[in-house]
Amino acid sequence: MNKFLKMLYDEHEIIVNAIDAAKQAETLIGKEDELYEMTIRELLSFFRNYADKYHHYKEELILFPEMSKKNELLEDGVIKEMFDNHEDFRGMIKEIETLLDDKNYPATQKALNSYAEALLDHIAVENEEVFQMAESIFDEAELERIYFRFVDCDRELGDQRKEELKELSDNLRKQAYFRD
Repeated sequence: MNKFLKMLYDEHEIIVNAIDAAKQAETLIGKEDELYEMTIRELLSFFRNYADKYHHYKEELILFPEMSKKNELLEDGVIKEMFDNHEDFRGMIKEIETLLDDKNYPATQKALNSYAEALLDHIAVENEEVFQMAESIFDEAELERIYFRFVDCDRELGDQRKEELKELSDNLRKQAYFRD
């Protein structure tokens, strides 16, 4: 598999781990509300920083514009849909945070579950359609160039912070499974 695609799929897997933890957090409501709130705040930080700041940012800054240059029809189709999804996710995160601040944990979890499902659907479209399209419209040299632009972008945003966020996702997922 191309390094470019491997990076994207790996990032999706890390995001899915956090989604798993988000779904499991519901078991804390009414039993360990403080832990629930702390867990959700950590998840929101992860989704804002890793999923959006690292992953979606690279797609919006690099991948989607490059795909649009290669095929203008993509710009008004699947690329626009992906951009719209990213904007929707930002709004959903704000809504979840507001509900959490109000300590309305059942509504927080309901909104978080909606976000998680929408994000899973989005990941499926990217994995099964967008990334396959990218692989078919770019040659190996172009994919390599995009990959190194992704690496540079991560470096500028902070490689260490990205690794810390990955560890946060892993830890939240492990904690969620120990609660079951």
